[in-house]
Amino acid sequence: MADTRRGQVEVICGCMFSGKTEEMFRRLTRAQYAHQKIQVFAHWSDNRYGENLLASHNGKKLAAVSVQNAGEILPLIEPDTTVVAIDEAQFFDWNITELVEKLARRGIRVIVAGLETDFRGEPFGPMPVLMAQADLLDKFSAICVVCGGSATRTQRIINGHPARYNDKIILVGASEKYEARCRHCHEVPGKSM
Repeated sequence: MADTRRGQVEVICGCMFSGKTEEMFRRLTRAQYAHQKIQVFAHWSDNRYGENLLASHNGKKLAAVSVQNAGEILPLIEPDTTVVAIDEAQFFDWNITELVEKLARRGIRVIVAGLETDFRGEPFGPMPVLMAQADLLDKFSAICVVCGGSATRTQRIINGHPARYNDKIILVGASEKYEARCRHCHEVPGKSM
């Protein structure tokens, strides 16, 4: 079992195209160099790059176990695992918050990545709670495709136009459906202010 003095929760968040998964890869590579046992989990709904894969937009890939909910993860944790990575945490049920606490208390380093806001600019699933639980929190930004400024929002595009507020929240996609935008250039038609 892992050393209980080292268990912690690390959260990597930001808008789409901000490098969240790249940062997760970097941390996992360092853990592998240190001969730590890692296990990687991804939400089953994000299979854009194939099943049982953690993949970044720039083509990096790593084997991962695809799961539908947080309850599936705990039984899969092997006794000698010291690092658990969970990607696309915004898609998980609220039990993910209890799971990461439990793993950290067991002495496991838990690295979680996800979007903190949805295309509307509103808190996305359990991410705000995970961010509050974090021992280490890194918030990444991208480059706004409209003005070139610092992008902190994810803009959904449908037929070349911003998605409306009442469109469904979850729609898995990449650059064909989403853009990184700054607060000023982010648009959500139908959202009351």
